[in-house]
Amino acid sequence: MKVEDSALQHDIDKISKIAIVPQLLDVICRTTGMGFSAIARVTEDKWIACQVKDDIAFGLEPGGELEIETTICNEIRQSGNAVVIDHVSDDPDFAHHHTPAMYGFQSYISVPIFRKDKTFFGTLCAIDPHPRKLNNPQITGMFTLFADLISFHLEAVDQLDTSRNDLLIERGFNAELEDRIRERTDQLEQKNEMLLKTNQELQEFNYISSHDLQEPLRKIQTFVSRLQQSESDGLSDKGVHYLRKISQSAERMRLLIDDLLSYSQTDRERIPSEMTDLGPIVTEVLDDLHEQIAEKSVEVEVGQMCSANVIPFQMSQLFYNIIGNSVKYASDQRRPKIIVQAGIVENGSLVNPTLTANRYCHISISDNGIGFDPRYNEKIFGLFQRLHGKQEYSGTGVGLAIVKKIVEIHNGMVFASGNEDHGAKFDVFLPVGSTL
Repeated sequence: MKVEDSALQHDIDKISKIAIVPQLLDVICRTTGMGFSAIARVTEDKWIACQVKDDIAFGLEPGGELEIETTICNEIRQSGNAVVIDHVSDDPDFAHHHTPAMYGFQSYISVPIFRKDKTFFGTLCAIDPHPRKLNNPQITGMFTLFADLISFHLEAVDQLDTSRNDLLIERGFNAELEDRIRERTDQLEQKNEMLLKTNQELQEFNYISSHDLQEPLRKIQTFVSRLQQSESDGLSDKGVHYLRKISQSAERMRLLIDDLLSYSQTDRERIPSEMTDLGPIVTEVLDDLHEQIAEKSVEVEVGQMCSANVIPFQMSQLFYNIIGNSVKYASDQRRPKIIVQAGIVENGSLVNPTLTANRYCHISISDNGIGFDPRYNEKIFGLFQRLHGKQEYSGTGVGLAIVKKIVEIHNGMVFASGNEDHGAKFDVFLPVGSTL
């Protein structure tokens, strides 16, 4: 390995020693809705991922590289300024930029990370295939705070390494060694106190961010409630229906923010699961999809359902993405029909050799739509994988990748099967009794 490569690897190792980094990347994704966040080491000719949080199967792991010329981070290295893009397609500076087109994202944020000696280290960045609301003081302030926190830890790691080297050199001088140990211990205790204070500030920042995100929702709910109470007699049935849908959507957003805030503050890797009846979740999803279902005259048959140990809001995402997919790819040659059911399966290996647990909750969603070539049974879950033309069917190709990620979080498995013009079927298996 070249000296330069060794130095870069040393920088990557420094980031891996900072225990708080995974939590920071989790908070970023959960607070902003971004699917991929990372800390990157950026030089004149290299872009290297040090740590990543990848919920959209972007494909980069620690140590992974991008061509420096293809990144916006290269421009940040040269300018020293952050870049924030809510919606690439609407941004006059980046709508035709080569980087979003190459990597398929619509929202982007990246701030520079400087060492304490003011030299450039790299960037704290995040991307997502969907537009996101990023260009506001709360989000940019959070990224700046996190970049400063990473810089602080980099210095602490450097000082700790220096201390260890010093102590090895001075091993023969016992008295002096003891003094130095006490000195270094005092310094580390001071830094730990500073870290605890910084972490406390981070928690307070999370609470503030949650309040700022929920305040517009409270106003929406308040004004909708006033309209429903004082103006409903003057509205058409359709207007009353629209007000109800707005109120329901705002309430779901409030609950989602609460869930994400809880996630960012827990010491566990995942939100605790709970035993949940899947029937009401399916009913809520069908209500969300009511307009699309009615537009295509889709018949939806919901059979027997069961309870499973799951994260409820993630199960809602799973059903929404799969059922929404079936509605989108309905055939115009026959009346569309979707069948949703779930039940307990004993001895999973009898169903599929890869299922090793004794009992599974088996969720089955099938349709009689346009289907797909059986060769793509696994490829269909890849990020941005589209088996049909954009002109015929809208979408980004992210929905089923999210489904697979949710199933993996629940320690389960998902299988797709289909035939062209003969519909598609999705089978989800979640181990019964498994806790997350």
